[in-house]
Amino acid sequence: MISGIFDCYKRMKENNILFSFQGEITTELVTSILQIMELNMEISNEEIKVKRKVYYVLVECLQNLFHHHETIVNQHEPDKQKLSAIFLISKQENDYLIMTGNYIKKNNITPLQEKLTQINTLSKTELKEQYMSILEKGEMSSKGGGGLGLIEIARKSGDKFVFDFTSIDEEYSFFELTIKIKSEIEKTLSPVLEN
Repeated sequence: MISGIFDCYKRMKENNILFSFQGEITTELVTSILQIMELNMEISNEEIKVKRKVYYVLVECLQNLFHHHETIVNQHEPDKQKLSAIFLISKQENDYLIMTGNYIKKNNITPLQEKLTQINTLSKTELKEQYMSILEKGEMSSKGGGGLGLIEIARKSGDKFVFDFTSIDEEYSFFELTIKIKSEIEKTLSPVLEN
């Protein structure tokens, strides 16, 4: 029996968790999450530019979970599978944090780690150049995209990826990714006219 649900509630409230989910990512769930977050941002009167950035990054993150998560067979109950995704959205001061976690085969870690590390080294201009280069060359992965989604997430979020891999067993690790979406809107100040 699960106990301490109030403690869980308090921790979520303290960390300003707007939405959390653990389980199978389906197309129906993706649609529902996007609708919930859109409504949430409407209620909080979020700036339109921020809403667009958050919405875009949400779409990309959820699509990544949908297309790239692994399903692990429970050895003690072979007929049951352990669905491998977790997803949280929080707001810290003025910034949104999108956190995802999913199982990944260990032989897929190195290319993903290299891709994320490389993206973290790029400036805004370099991100745009790499995005255009992938489009022009038609470089696509076996699951499509060629890393375009990750590059666009980096461009829209305005911050570096924070990620980690936790070893689970000989075959799998758990991949954690945190994306901060800066919501400060640059305001142009009118010059003060001196008398």
